[in-house]
Amino acid sequence: MQETLARRLTGLAGIATAAAFIVQVPLYFVYSGSPPDANVLTRLLIGILALAFLIVFATAFRELVTQANPAYEWVGTLAFATGLVYATVTLVSSGLEAGAVIAADRPVDPTVTVSGTYVLYGSIGRLLLALFLTAIGFAISRTHALPRWTGRSAFVLAAANLAFVPSLFFGNTPAHFYAANGWGTTALMGAVFSYWLLALGISAYRGATRRPPAGRAEPRY
Repeated sequence: MQETLARRLTGLAGIATAAAFIVQVPLYFVYSGSPPDANVLTRLLIGILALAFLIVFATAFRELVTQANPAYEWVGTLAFATGLVYATVTLVSSGLEAGAVIAADRPVDPTVTVSGTYVLYGSIGRLLLALFLTAIGFAISRTHALPRWTGRSAFVLAAANLAFVPSLFFGNTPAHFYAANGWGTTALMGAVFSYWLLALGISAYRGATRRPPAGRAEPRY
């Protein structure tokens, strides 16, 4: 795959992932009590699509890193692997929630009733996302495949996710900011990641249209 194509695919996949997550997150706050099945299943479906796009993003990013500097292919592979595991874990969580809602004979709030997802969405998800972001930040800082701010902000966001890993010790009340399934641990971190990924995706796609002519050195951001 050529670098320009890898850059364009990385950008498009990042934008698509972010857009789906940005649409999904507000659906968690529409109802104060147990939401209707349609709400839960709709937001889960959007989330599933977002995770599929995230897998494409992780794959394209690995190729972009390899094209930019083959010596750091291992970092791109680390980003791909952690991104894939994060998507898989979150897909399992979504499946557990969807199954509980479909099987229930009344509206239920799966963020509370499906206890198996507390740590999957929370501490485990935060740790995996921190590893994913750290690998992305390190790859960008070494290869200069994307602007410097994308790498630096990836490190900052990774640190923020790590700060929520111990949240499993603080109960299971979604209304609490710092809890195993609290809105800070899940919704806030997800929203921040979404907007960061949107900005990165736009930057990557725009970079694909500004490649230098053959024979000229590529700019380093």
